Amino acid sequence: MPKNVSRRNFLLASGAALAGAVASDKLLAQTKDVLSTGYLVAQGGGLETTSIKLGFLPIFEAIPLIIAKEKGFFTKHGMKDAEVAKQSSWASARDNVVIGSANGGTDGGQWQMPMPYLITEGLITNGNKKVPMYVLLQTSTQGNGIAIANKHRGKNIGLRLGKAKAYIEGLKAAGTPFTAAFTFPRVNQDLWIRYWLAAGGIDPNDDVKLITVPPAQTVANMKTGTMDGFSTGDPWPSRILEEDVGFMGALTAQIWPFHPEEYLAIRADWVDKNPKATRAVLRAVMEAQQWCDNPKNHPEIIQILGKANYTGLPAKLLTPPLAGSYDMGDGQPKINNRNLGPLFWKDGRGSVSYPYKSHDTWFLIESMRWGFLPANLNYKAWVNKVNREDIWRDAAKQLGVKASDIPKGTSRGVETFFDGVKFDPANPTAYLKSLKIKKVKV
Repeated sequence: MPKNVSRRNFLLASGAALAGAVASDKLLAQTKDVLSTGYLVAQGGGLETTSIKLGFLPIFEAIPLIIAKEKGFFTKHGMKDAEVAKQSSWASARDNVVIGSANGGTDGGQWQMPMPYLITEGLITNGNKKVPMYVLLQTSTQGNGIAIANKHRGKNIGLRLGKAKAYIEGLKAAGTPFTAAFTFPRVNQDLWIRYWLAAGGIDPNDDVKLITVPPAQTVANMKTGTMDGFSTGDPWPSRILEEDVGFMGALTAQIWPFHPEEYLAIRADWVDKNPKATRAVLRAVMEAQQWCDNPKNHPEIIQILGKANYTGLPAKLLTPPLAGSYDMGDGQPKINNRNLGPLFWKDGRGSVSYPYKSHDTWFLIESMRWGFLPANLNYKAWVNKVNREDIWRDAAKQLGVKASDIPKGTSRGVETFFDGVKFDPANPTAYLKSLKIKKVKV
């Protein structure tokens, strides 16, 4: 509370106001200051805890979590002991959430999809241990790219990969298959690169070699020639261009405009035990997302991200992608479009932050496409169990988000990809049938 307003005086003044007294402009200003600090939320709301430990990877999708910490939004909403912990890889992020913060791990954090679902059912954990998770918020949209090694310049490797189909098939025939990497198997970046390949008539299971590489090793591996391309989040593709070891094959924003990217998900047991604190965490991250979408704040975001405990990268690498500016290389036109870069609160389809159940459904259906999940999966029940968009709605209303910024339903409707394929979440079977290259039998 402001130094010149004691808790007793504040309560007396508030009571007087309720009795009909006219408050002075000074008192109104002081009252507004008290409310903005989150003091009443933390004290009057009785948060179950003021601490949480959230993991993150040093890529742009983590920006809202980092900003919520650095700009004091967690503290403002009562979570004064919230911690964001840098993870060395997605595998370590998974392992840390399995052991939990009480044992030196984390309570949740930033995730590629559908990692929270796979962890919930023990499909990617050691010993198949099930650790139920709740998907609570989408951290960002877009901000991903597929980088290609320089040795493939002039071979028509771009968004429309069909032009390079014969070339890639030739590499396979010569015993040197095109090797593409992602940062964790069977999730976001694996799915992006598979969709891109298949849309060009290239079977990702048979025509190329796919490998897993941690984000921080992608540039080094490209330099040594151990991989021909990789799918990963900003700012790593920018380093490829800056260090002249490759060019951009495609942006995921081109493959699927305003696509869902990464998410905030927390252990279900933590959320169930701390419902008020959970909503406080979401309010803090939502406010950070709104702050991040203001271009006036981008210089400060760049300064914060450049710290060694985050990305440790210079402004010249961080600034362009945040502004939607991409030098694609290999003779391709440069892109300068804010709507093709990462967005955090709103995009061309509406809310970024809200975790649409229809998007979760796509990730599960796409996983079925490649045989990662069984074809008879009861995806609707699974989505209803893991996706807690109801908590997002509660937090948004508490934050004062206007009704027009809160989605009316849990589906964003039909999604259209760059190759003309449409995904109707109400009829996933039709989507699977329309795909020429797939592993699942429909």
